[in-house]
Amino acid sequence: MFGASIGRAGQRIIDAMVRWLARGHISPNLLTFIGVAINVGSGTLFGFGRFFWAGIVLIVANLFDMLDGQVARLSGRVTRYGGFLDSSLDRLSDMVVFVGLMVFYARDTEFHSTLNVFLAGAGMMGSVMVSYASARAESLIPKCDVGFLRRPERVVLFIIGALSTRPGSHNFFANRMPAVLWVLAVGSYWTFAHRMYHTWWELNRSQTNEVPEVPTQTAPPPEISREPTLAHKIS
Repeated sequence: MFGASIGRAGQRIIDAMVRWLARGHISPNLLTFIGVAINVGSGTLFGFGRFFWAGIVLIVANLFDMLDGQVARLSGRVTRYGGFLDSSLDRLSDMVVFVGLMVFYARDTEFHSTLNVFLAGAGMMGSVMVSYASARAESLIPKCDVGFLRRPERVVLFIIGALSTRPGSHNFFANRMPAVLWVLAVGSYWTFAHRMYHTWWELNRSQTNEVPEVPTQTAPPPEISREPTLAHKIS
């Protein structure tokens, strides 16, 4: 009950922001670019080890990511290019966060970890493959958004890992970013494999349901016996 009330209150705030931006004729593409720029700032903070503030900035960045599509729909400015731009820049937003984490764990500090660098790199590759598999599959089948580790889930995991970081703390719930990287690395490839299987299944099912057209043979027209005319009669 309490969680639902928070959700409704948050949605009302977002709806009010969407209406205000739509009335102000703010371009949805501008909101997309602002969101990407803030994500770059978040990745930079990750690279410097400022995990808590990187998580806060990531929340703000993804608020813009939610707003651009809703503003476009409310203001009647939905375009195919806008959808393409938003989807393409989302991939960039994902990768800058991964790169920031790779830089942090690769630095010569007490937190240096070759394993975490590898996990961040594997997670980045997996996230790209998940998005590519979906885009490519949807040129063959109507929809391919299956899998438990899509972009919203990745963002939530990043935020959990960032906000839980407390250097020196031995609390079980603190410093969960390495665990998040394991989930991202393994879960991304699991989701990628799921989408590959889903596409194969849907294509096979559609081919099975297609009934081949049997060419109908048209019977030759019946021979019409013609009555002999007077000219052909034997006299």
